[in-house]
Amino acid sequence: MASYKDLLNQRDALEAQIGEARKRELSDAVSQVRSLIAEFGLTQADIFSGGKRKSSTAGTSVAAKYRDPATGSTWTGRGKPPLWIRDKDRSAFEIK
Repeated sequence: MASYKDLLNQRDALEAQIGEARKRELSDAVSQVRSLIAEFGLTQADIFSGGKRKSSTAGTSVAAKYRDPATGSTWTGRGKPPLWIRDKDRSAFEIK
């Protein structure tokens, strides 16, 4: 059975080996990434965009489908319905 000091020495040796292996593999990974960036002509925005791409329809307006005859307010039919049309037959409010 190993003594406490022997185990601590083994742990220190393992931690040193782990550090060396990490540096070596990290260097290989960075080289591989740089190679891929150069090969495909990638930019920082390509890599770090967070996967969020702007929708092609973002910011476009939609024509109103419903109008409140009392106030003239309109609603496109998207999202939460306004109080004036909620729980009512929508055909009476359609813009034709």
